[in-house]
Amino acid sequence: MRRREFIRLFISSVVAWPLTARAQQAAAMPVIGYLNGALAAQFPQLLAGFHKGLSETSYSEGRNVAFEYRYADGQYDRLPAMAADLVSLRVSVIVATAGTPTIRAAKAATSNIPIVFVIGGDPVTFGIVASPNRPGGNITGMTLSGSETVAKRLGLMLELVPAAAVIAVLAKSKEPNQRVTANGTASGCAQT
Repeated sequence: MRRREFIRLFISSVVAWPLTARAQQAAAMPVIGYLNGALAAQFPQLLAGFHKGLSETSYSEGRNVAFEYRYADGQYDRLPAMAADLVSLRVSVIVATAGTPTIRAAKAATSNIPIVFVIGGDPVTFGIVASPNRPGGNITGMTLSGSETVAKRLGLMLELVPAAAVIAVLAKSKEPNQRVTANGTASGCAQT
């Protein structure tokens, strides 16, 4: 399964859970509050993927789910008021994207409405969740960073090939002459 397909599937399933629960409780159409710290036009492919993932779980905007979009256009000081506005509308779930300030604003605005986030780093380090396995409270989500799973991947590779003396990783880097060692330190290397 490709990464983008996995992300779409994961987000749609995480968002569908509170929507399904709330839809059973209320006859009204559930409303997704979409809180984004960036420009509305900055990540159209991510929003399209989000809508595609929802449609794969039988949700379609206007048919059986409504959206309330809030974009801060990079003005992060506007996020707390936008999050409070979504809470006052009593949305079914808040999807917080485009950075830690967005997630923190949503988290500060409510302890009752489910919050689903996507973050590029470690949500524990940023104080978003207590633990990846047990986020706690009304917040859950996913990280796009793979650093948390490096040790598990390496362990799995060693289980599959226990006699391996060297394991290489091929990755695209912004620094073409950089090598990252097993302990995470970077060093230069010649291009071939």
